[in-house]
Amino acid sequence: MILPVIMSGGSGSRLWPLSRALHPKQFLALLNDKTMLQETINRLDSSNCLEPLIICNEEHRFIVAEQLRANGTGSSDIILEPMGKNTAPAITLAALAAMANGEDPLLLVLAADHVIKDVEAFQKAVVTATAFAQQDKLVTFGIVPTQAETGYGYIKQGTQQSQVEAVGFVVDSFVEKPDLATAQAYLDSGEYLWNSGMFMFKASRYLEELAKFSPEMLAVCTEAYEGKSKDLDFTRISADIFSKCPEDSIDYAVMEPLCKAEGAGAIVVPMDAGWSDVGSFSSLWEVSEKDENGNVNTGDVISHATTNCYISANNKLVTTVGVDNLVIVETKDAILVACKDQVQDVKAIVNMLKAEDRYEYKHQREVYRPWGKYDSLDFGDRDQVKRITVKPGAKLSLQMHHHRAEHWIVVSGTARVTNGEKEFLLTENQSTYIPLGTIHSLENPGVLPLELIEVQTGSYLGEDDIVRFDDKYGRS
Repeated sequence: MILPVIMSGGSGSRLWPLSRALHPKQFLALLNDKTMLQETINRLDSSNCLEPLIICNEEHRFIVAEQLRANGTGSSDIILEPMGKNTAPAITLAALAAMANGEDPLLLVLAADHVIKDVEAFQKAVVTATAFAQQDKLVTFGIVPTQAETGYGYIKQGTQQSQVEAVGFVVDSFVEKPDLATAQAYLDSGEYLWNSGMFMFKASRYLEELAKFSPEMLAVCTEAYEGKSKDLDFTRISADIFSKCPEDSIDYAVMEPLCKAEGAGAIVVPMDAGWSDVGSFSSLWEVSEKDENGNVNTGDVISHATTNCYISANNKLVTTVGVDNLVIVETKDAILVACKDQVQDVKAIVNMLKAEDRYEYKHQREVYRPWGKYDSLDFGDRDQVKRITVKPGAKLSLQMHHHRAEHWIVVSGTARVTNGEKEFLLTENQSTYIPLGTIHSLENPGVLPLELIEVQTGSYLGEDDIVRFDDKYGRS
């Protein structure tokens, strides 16, 4: 059987302000009502695949778990990386986990943030790769190029290989992102494919090659994995040990050295499946459905004499007159206006926000928590208003604050409130006041979402002014 390994790290900074560090693009529904992570899972052939193994950042763990739940998907494991170390260590952790019970499955390594429009073609490429992987080859998928693209790395095809009606090619070499003239030459030659970052191989074969080419990485990852601990649905890796791991991609750590070794150990399988890594708003515009004027409009958009634009209105009416080739993205707390042919530079804006330590770099105004979400409606120097949504059966931690008092007003649903030594129920239009320093908690005992307004007042309103005494989600 095939064990899908879905790497769900990364920040997707070129899709800001839709994507933020704590809610990146793989968790967004960009083309339909499913998120990119959910789409990645749903295109798998369930008859040949086990429940996926997910690798994600610790900060994203509850978003991953909730999106799996909402999608009706189980998981074989959710591995939490203490810090990002690039793809090779992440895949090493997955291979070690896959073999922990004495098994040796085929790993299908996928990114959580790719678009693949032709699911049938994708599944056929996986079948082809399976034939080679079962013969101990390390297989990568090369995308059949449609244009001279300077934003992708390339794979040069070598000798054709056949395996039980499956056709692939020996990997001649991996090539860095080229300039435009070189990219055009690659396209004209027909010998080059885009490097997709997707792979298939036996777990044991990957570890065997890693031991040859990067033994220190294997040693550190093995020790870190052996020091793991379980936390709810998550596997936590030893941070102290993992921090010593070399940082490298699978291309540099394993695949490129393997290409230079004797034998045909690395195989590339061509894939022509409408693939995109959605690395910018221009690529998102390319893969999205357009109107007769070449516009991609989402949300409440009214346009006149507007062509070839990507316009996303998430909360307000957005109108345009006489513009062309623009990206306009409106969210609750930010607006982006950019020329579509310069959207790669959106990352520069994100870097400026990060340097100024602005919350818009990390957070949407709407912030997700394991119990639900909150939306910061208004804030001043000594006050803040939030709209809080608590999922049925969910509970906020038993906590207190040193610098703020809170007033809760129930809008809809039923709340079970702990306020000091008292516990009671509140329903629509009822409220409670929680003085500074009072231990309190909030729970939704019902079957419908609980909506309430929270008014905070005090000298400091930061999210780090929380002392937790008990938490069902394991947060300290």
